[in-house]
Amino acid sequence: MARADEDEGRAPPDGTERSDAGGPKEGRPGESSQSEEKKPSALKKPWVKVLLAVLLVAVLVGGGIWGFRYWTVGRFIQETNDAYVQADQVAISPQVSGYVATVPVAANQIVTAGQILATVDDGQYRAKLAQQQAQVDARQADVARAEADLVRQQAQIDQAKAQVAASQVTAKFSAEQVRRYKPLAASGADTVEKLDQYKSQAEQNQAQVDVNEAQVQSAQKQVASLKAAVAQAKAAVEQARAGVTAAQLDLDHAVVKSPIAGRVGDLTARIGQYVQGSTRLMAVVPVEDLYIEANFKETQIGLMRVGQPVTIAVDALSSHDLKGRVASFSPGTGAQFALIPPENATGNFTKIVQRVPVRIRFKAGGEARKVLIPGLSVVVSVDTRGARDDQGEEDEETDEPKVSEAGAGTQPAQRTRSAKARP
Repeated sequence: MARADEDEGRAPPDGTERSDAGGPKEGRPGESSQSEEKKPSALKKPWVKVLLAVLLVAVLVGGGIWGFRYWTVGRFIQETNDAYVQADQVAISPQVSGYVATVPVAANQIVTAGQILATVDDGQYRAKLAQQQAQVDARQADVARAEADLVRQQAQIDQAKAQVAASQVTAKFSAEQVRRYKPLAASGADTVEKLDQYKSQAEQNQAQVDVNEAQVQSAQKQVASLKAAVAQAKAAVEQARAGVTAAQLDLDHAVVKSPIAGRVGDLTARIGQYVQGSTRLMAVVPVEDLYIEANFKETQIGLMRVGQPVTIAVDALSSHDLKGRVASFSPGTGAQFALIPPENATGNFTKIVQRVPVRIRFKAGGEARKVLIPGLSVVVSVDTRGARDDQGEEDEETDEPKVSEAGAGTQPAQRTRSAKARP
């Protein structure tokens, strides 16, 4: 026991102190930091200073280039991602009613202008065409009959005129007989009874002349009525021919053709389906005539002009951008053409930046055309630098008359004030 106590009170040969548990006693942090040598700062190394200097110069040069680029180009580039590829697609609908007989096209198929897209059962329309053609033949027969009646009436007129001429000759002979027998009856060479007989005959012949002339006038008046009947019959023929044309159009409309070249989409037509006129069967999208509808803020269109260059970034074409030009501007904001336009004449009005639709035309290669379809979202950037100089010239031209007008308008005012100031 005494030896163990001596060992505990004796210090270890390496000079380290031991703890009560028998392990070496750790030194204090302050004592170890003071004993260690101080390390030199990394900022004092030459290569670090050179690297920092190079980085600083690079940042300044890059910032200067970026600032110059923004001041000369960037601030004139108007960009928006509220833009989409559009096309003036055509909804295909039949103009006649009936059952769909054939649908010779498939969804997404490329079609040409005039290609058959669908057919409607045309049996009833063929029958209607034949019926209308028969009506034309019947009306033409009515015209022939009316013209024949007119010719016959003209012959009756000629006959009546001949009868008038014959009765006039007889009446003239009777009048001559009366004139010859009147002196004989007065002298007693012949009887008065015979003279009276000649007078009666002359009067009868004259009356016959009047009857025949009346028949001629009656026959001539019937000519106008017969001519009207001929005109009416001819009008009926034209009406029947119009019916034939309408029936032929209905028969032609039973074949639904593509009005434009494009690609078939939204195909809903099925064989055996009953369709009414204007029933939507499919749509034809002119994929070769696409454009972009970009909605710019009203604060962005101040320097936009038709014909300015446009850079187009299509999400579906990440490899390269397309080039285009501004084609036109909408005559109103999108809110003006909405189904329910906003009513701003209210007490709780809040100003909202409006969007103006801008149409952009672009060019694309064959491979890009295979991918571009209506509805794709794009990002467009319009370079408005071309309008900067024009606006400056307009401002200069506008400022000159303003100065002259102000000077011209100021002088009379000054004269008036001076005149009022006079006693």
